Amino acid sequence: MNTWVVLPTYNESANLANMVAAISGLGADLDIIVVDDASPDGTGRIADGLAESNPRVHVIHRQERGLGTAYLAGFHQALARGGEALLTMDCDFSHDPAVIPDLMRALQNADMVIGSRYVPGGSIEGWPRHRRVLSRSANLFVHALFDIPARDCTSGFRIYRKHLVLGIEWGRIRSTGYSFLVESLYWASRQDGARLSEVPICFRDREHGTSKLGWREALHGALNLIRLWLTVGRR
Repeated sequence: MNTWVVLPTYNESANLANMVAAISGLGADLDIIVVDDASPDGTGRIADGLAESNPRVHVIHRQERGLGTAYLAGFHQALARGGEALLTMDCDFSHDPAVIPDLMRALQNADMVIGSRYVPGGSIEGWPRHRRVLSRSANLFVHALFDIPARDCTSGFRIYRKHLVLGIEWGRIRSTGYSFLVESLYWASRQDGARLSEVPICFRDREHGTSKLGWREALHGALNLIRLWLTVGRR
C-alpha cells in the first residue's frame, strides 16, 4: 500500500532530521508529512530544508497548535496525494521508527494497528513513576467509559487503512490534544467489521526536548471523554 507517515512537530529541532533519516532509511517506500505548528525553535525551517533535499518529505506549516488538528491536516494532504495507509507517530524517538515495518505487516490482516505498550512484549523505558501512573490511569479510565477492543487506547503510534480514516466521524470529535487519540479510536472501532490489532513496542522517554503532556492536558482530555460518554454511553 502507498503509505504516508504523518509527523506532527512542535519544538523538535533536535530530533526531526534524525527521525526523517531513520524513516527514510527503512527502505519501506514511505512518504513523510511534517506538520509543524509554528515551532519557535526553527523546526519548520529544518523541515523545509529536508523537503528540498528529499522529494518524499512534505511540510505543512500551521499557526495553530493541537495534536488532533495536526493529524487531520496531515491526513487530508496524504489522502489527496493518493495515500492508502496513514501512519502516525511522535517525532521524539519515543516511538521507534524501526517498528514501522512490523506495523505495516500487521496491517495486511487488519484495518488499524496500534503500537502498544500494554500487550505482552510491550514495555516503557525511562519514564518516572508519575508518568507511568498517568498513562495506566488514562487507559483504565478509557476502558471504564467505553468498550474499545484495544489495551493501549492512548498510543499515538498507529497505522490506519484509508477506508477507516474516511469512515471516522471527525466532525463529532471535540478533542484537539491527546484525548483526540481516544476519540478517533472509539469512532474507528465502531465501524462495521473494523479489525483492530496491536503490536508490542518499547516506548522510550525522549532524550531531547520536553514533553507536551501534563496534568492539565490530561484533565482537559478526561472532560472531553466524559462528554463523549454522556452522548454515546459505553457502547
